Amino acid sequence: MRPLEDVRIIALEQYGAGPFGSVHLADLGAEVIKIEDPRTGGDIGRYVPPYVHGEDSLFYETFNRNKQSLSLDISTPAGRAVFEDLVRTSDAVWSNLRGDVPAKIGIRYADLAHLNPAIVCCSLTGFGMTGPRRNEPGYDYVLQGIAGWMSLTGDPDGPPTKTGLSLVDFSSGFVAALSLLAGLHVARRDGVGGDCDVSLYDTAVSLLTYPATWAMTAGYEPVRTVDSAHPSLVPFQAFAASDGWLVVGCAKEKFWQRLVAVIGRPDLGDDARFATFALRDRNREALLPQLKEAFLGDTVEHWLAQLQAAGVPSSPINDVGQALADPQAAARGLLLETEHPHWGTVKQVGSPVRFGPQRTDHVRAPHRNEHQDRITRDLLGYSAERVAELEAAGAFGQQGS
Repeated sequence: MRPLEDVRIIALEQYGAGPFGSVHLADLGAEVIKIEDPRTGGDIGRYVPPYVHGEDSLFYETFNRNKQSLSLDISTPAGRAVFEDLVRTSDAVWSNLRGDVPAKIGIRYADLAHLNPAIVCCSLTGFGMTGPRRNEPGYDYVLQGIAGWMSLTGDPDGPPTKTGLSLVDFSSGFVAALSLLAGLHVARRDGVGGDCDVSLYDTAVSLLTYPATWAMTAGYEPVRTVDSAHPSLVPFQAFAASDGWLVVGCAKEKFWQRLVAVIGRPDLGDDARFATFALRDRNREALLPQLKEAFLGDTVEHWLAQLQAAGVPSSPINDVGQALADPQAAARGLLLETEHPHWGTVKQVGSPVRFGPQRTDHVRAPHRNEHQDRITRDLLGYSAERVAELEAAGAFGQQGS
């Protein structure tokens, strides 16, 4: 069995953060049932450009493989009844909504424990379900600003800059998945579930890590650095070669000694101004111009061959295509394919989460409401008459919606 093959998760999720977190659970074998609101056309991720066809997009495909879909309007009594039947037969309710919404629509543990005392309710919201910002919507870009990330990113002479990827969303998805697994462990140990109150805000602030410790403890004032340099380890940054850029990092003293040998400057290794981490940081204005001049003397390929042979941490600065073409990606099983009726073979990156043999039988993301029959009749045991009654009562939305 796959690690989570005996776990059923009801997911009221949309866009990036929630679906990103749960796709790793699905890859591990969890049965993830997406509850999609028929009033809004389901998960908004279905309509994210530029690659969109009807109710599907390559954005949506990325975050929803190996899942199932049920259109369900839980604002109606009939839809709520179906939802509650699912809660009775499931292990977790997973959502990423605004902080005040879980209480409004009744998906917290307090709202569902009478149906299933072991249910785990994981709510990934913008700012959490407490605090003065709990009613505010949260988006990755907004959180990068509020949490101080943009003040740390970009060139010192340029504007504050967001990261190139939605790292608050994606990191929060991982945090939510970790929280959910902790909750499931407790529920199976004690027979009692509970709430996972996870937020983009908490995740973004927690990822400030050591700069936050420095700032709060020692009054450190972070600044943006030239060439994406590390704030204190020198050298650890991007360097321009004669035909492109590379990253070189000396996170240990032995790497520094190897570096100066590679670039033909053993004198720098003997220079008392550069003898330790602290001294190289203090004297970076004297050191870095000399290193930059040396790297400009040859190509990226030349330097990487020399640096890697010497065991100095280094890499090319790839574009996305080059990154995915690295043989290591294929060797680690990070590239997967699913078949889609419109997109054909969808190539995407897989989950980095590992336990046991890797999954290879991936299935494309579901069409909206694709699994209504399977969920209502096979899983919940509804008769055809009961399904028709629920449909007439608007449980699955208006006909054709």
